[in-house]
Amino acid sequence: MLYSVKMRSNLGGVHGVGGRHISGAERIVDESALDEEVLSMIHRARCHDRGSADFIQVKVEAVEENQISYVPLLGFYQVDTTTKEEGRQAARKELARIGVSDAAISKGFALLDALTDSVRGAMVLDAVSGERLDDLAERGVRCSNMDIEDSATYEGKMKAAGHGGIHAREAMVLASKVAHAPGAVAELCWSDDPHYVTGYVASKKFGYGRIMVLKDLCDPVGGRIFFVNPGTDMKAYEDYLQNQVVLVRMNDED
Repeated sequence: MLYSVKMRSNLGGVHGVGGRHISGAERIVDESALDEEVLSMIHRARCHDRGSADFIQVKVEAVEENQISYVPLLGFYQVDTTTKEEGRQAARKELARIGVSDAAISKGFALLDALTDSVRGAMVLDAVSGERLDDLAERGVRCSNMDIEDSATYEGKMKAAGHGGIHAREAMVLASKVAHAPGAVAELCWSDDPHYVTGYVASKKFGYGRIMVLKDLCDPVGGRIFFVNPGTDMKAYEDYLQNQVVLVRMNDED
């Protein structure tokens, strides 16, 4: 039996309402790994660079096989940059190469730069007009219920290629699910971890493009933009992102 394990944590506020978001995580694991994963997530919330959470919520649910759909892991490529300015230019170039309009790219960066704290979900923009399509304000659209199908193989191959670590794993799994959503065009993201300056641009068209520097060191604000095709059914799009259980499957050549 597989189990979905989700954690969210805050500092301040009351019973998880208000305060500052510290950390969130989720995995889909076999029953044999359940206890270890729960303890690992609690440790992560208590020992995070953003602070030590005083509210930690862990949710565990059984996952039936008929609930699961499978998508392929995005191919990986890297764009080497040494400053935030270089990274932003590279990200704009990648988004344009995918097919996002200049107007939508500019709107996406403007929204991310205007954030004073991290958004737990993503802002969804029309990839042509740049119009924001979700109505969730600071909360954004959450992408949830996902993991890699074969963790051991993934970890071994990514570590051997120099792409190991929890940030890369979580980002590639999420990006792979998002890229296969109905209407998806591209994703732009950088982390809220103040000591992790790497971000990415991802798409089904070209894969997962890691950009080595996309923000300043010690900046605690991260954000995410999902670009979608005009006319995308937002109800179906959000339902897939939030509710569809997805396991990301490695290709033989990965």
